[in-house]
Amino acid sequence: MGKTDGFLLYKRELPTKEPAGSRVKHYQEFQKLPSSELLNKQSARCMNCGIPFCQSGCPLGNVIPEFNDAVYNNQWKKAYDILSTTNNFPEFTGRICPAPCEGSCVLGINELPVTIEEIEKNIIETAFSKGYVKPQIAISRTGKKVAVVGSGPSGLAAADQLNKMGHLVTVFERDCEAGGLLRFGIPDFKLDKKIVERRIKLMEQEGVIFRTGVNVGLDYSAEELDRNFDVIILAMGSTVPRDLPIPNRDARGVYFAMEFLKQSNKRVSAIPYNESEINVQGKKVLVIGGGDTGSDCIGTANRQGATEVLQIEIMPVPPQQRDGTMPWPMFPMIMKTTTSHEEGCERKWMINCKEFIKDENGNLKGVRAVEVEWSRDSVTGRYTSFVEKPETEFTIQCDFAFLAMGFLHVQHKGLVEALDIDLDPRLNLIGNDTEYKTNQDKIFTCGDARRGQSLVVWAISEGRKCAERVNTYVMME
Repeated sequence: MGKTDGFLLYKRELPTKEPAGSRVKHYQEFQKLPSSELLNKQSARCMNCGIPFCQSGCPLGNVIPEFNDAVYNNQWKKAYDILSTTNNFPEFTGRICPAPCEGSCVLGINELPVTIEEIEKNIIETAFSKGYVKPQIAISRTGKKVAVVGSGPSGLAAADQLNKMGHLVTVFERDCEAGGLLRFGIPDFKLDKKIVERRIKLMEQEGVIFRTGVNVGLDYSAEELDRNFDVIILAMGSTVPRDLPIPNRDARGVYFAMEFLKQSNKRVSAIPYNESEINVQGKKVLVIGGGDTGSDCIGTANRQGATEVLQIEIMPVPPQQRDGTMPWPMFPMIMKTTTSHEEGCERKWMINCKEFIKDENGNLKGVRAVEVEWSRDSVTGRYTSFVEKPETEFTIQCDFAFLAMGFLHVQHKGLVEALDIDLDPRLNLIGNDTEYKTNQDKIFTCGDARRGQSLVVWAISEGRKCAERVNTYVMME
């Protein structure tokens, strides 16, 4: 352990950010690099606990105290070696993970937790800058061919692991560039696309083949997939969005959040798109849904020049601190104010939408909404049902409404139906927790396609575990 009393001497501190007024004028990342002194102090706060709950809080099982100690001692190569044994893509999780590890940090019982996510990001970025990250070419090849359908974080993790094991891996992606959600779902100001492209290029140098612009099941048949590969991994994500089927849903100006974000990402990268333009400059924007996707819509709307942005959520406002329903070391579902909220946004909770309002030309001009009250289970503390509050109906004026209410399940039409994959009650692909294998021989699944909408860090974990099972399967053939 580097500094035994570091957690007593130093407070949690993050690097400074570019002011909101200037960062909304561009789409680049805006958090400044921390000084060596700041990183040293923050890593010194790690208590090197007898039982490091942070590791169990991390779905990847990152060996956190050890890489914190290495950073404290300025041993960057050692820190990178430790981190890369468990995490294929720390440059992603270090930027966009909600850091469940920090929620489980022992220091967090009565203090703010160690800045684990920030330390992780700086380990990998330092490793790239110092040349520690180099292509790892498999010494020998097994000759076994693996197809990975989907190039999001779970598909990339599975491909990376299996390629390093010596298998011949081809990743299929229906979009024009690889990365899935990382490439087209998350705005550049949170995850610069050069970071994604850097990793894809490294994987290509290591031998992974990427076939982009190929919609498997349409452009490349299920029969071809079965004929040309020894094993198939379905990692297409949970891409069917939750809709809001209220009157006038067809009003022009109502979009799913991902329609807005994907087009914006393409525009920022100068990638052509065929859809009609979604531009909120000078318009009033309503974001329906209080999660990270809604936050991304807020940040993007502010950068496009929206005059007003309102975010509404049907659930009650989260508490400011842990309560009895989320004791340590559980992940604290507390009030979260993102950098996008800081840039300008009004927020309202316990609001239910009743009807979209459109003008005589079919354009959205508002939403009729009502306040609600929730009932709560006295034992679990969970919210169970809601009722509308009498005489609380009101109208929200808006030109655009973005539905950011989460995703339901994997897309069934096309490949899943063609392969006849069984579905669970939530309509996700069935691939049990121990084998990740579907009902069809030689077909496996992982990530959001299997477990439903979740975190990037969970997707990477899923991909790694699935790769282990696939390796066992193909080597027994």
